[in-house]
Amino acid sequence: MIDKAKIEKAVASIIDAIGEDPKREGLVGTPRRIAEMYVEVFAGMYEDPREELRVGFEEGHREMVILKDIPFYSMCEHHFLPFYGLAHVGYIPDGRVVGASKIGRVVEILAKRPQLQERLTTQIANTIVKVLEPKGVAVVIQAEHLCMTMRGVKKPGSNIVTSAMRGLFQKSPLTRSEFLSLVQSK
Repeated sequence: MIDKAKIEKAVASIIDAIGEDPKREGLVGTPRRIAEMYVEVFAGMYEDPREELRVGFEEGHREMVILKDIPFYSMCEHHFLPFYGLAHVGYIPDGRVVGASKIGRVVEILAKRPQLQERLTTQIANTIVKVLEPKGVAVVIQAEHLCMTMRGVKKPGSNIVTSAMRGLFQKSPLTRSEFLSLVQSK
């Protein structure tokens, strides 16, 4: 589990290291608040996203299912700054479907870990493939990274787009094209 006391101690050290007084009125509660925030922001560390997909329904449905515009927030593992955006997830069931909220929970659980956008995209696709065994899975993520907008290159408004295609989405240009056009439509 997340060690809040260790985080508090570390944050107090950082405050001191930047030349601030950790006992100053405005900062005295900051280590505790950051520790509590980290418990929430990194809650996915101790959850198994596969569990979300275990309850499904044999419906005989074999056409594309898409959950688009799933908002997510994650922390870049290189700078521990947020990146956030939208995930679009599609799959072609082999008869078995899951509730739409379950796909959203998979995205949320995997995003609530120290992450790279590329890894997050791959993990979402691989989790769905492993549990649902669909005919195909497609994931597209578009995100803004604060490590690029508030520091470093300082290019606010720029987005990184990543994709992962499995099964029919990878093999069939028509299937991939259908998914991408549906994701881009408003």
